[in-house]
Amino acid sequence: MFLLTDKIVAGMAGVRIISATIEFTAAMLMLKFGKIETAFKINAVLALVGPTILLTVTGLGLVGLAGKVAPLGMVIIIMGVLLIFLGINKL
Repeated sequence: MFLLTDKIVAGMAGVRIISATIEFTAAMLMLKFGKIETAFKINAVLALVGPTILLTVTGLGLVGLAGKVAPLGMVIIIMGVLLIFLGINKL
């Protein structure tokens, strides 16, 4: 189906597929239990999963870019990721 030439890209996609599976499973569990309290608890667990997935995929991407991007470019990318988390926490 897909021709994989880069292991980093395959890893990034794999982590996102795992994330999607976790999200879908959580949605199905919310529907199964049918209670707001339980759905809220499941959603709280997902709040931990999301940033972990983001950091993992970003880390893999940075590893893949390590030799291809100038050091200043790498610093700017890392600062951008940090700004995302700073912006999320300040809201």
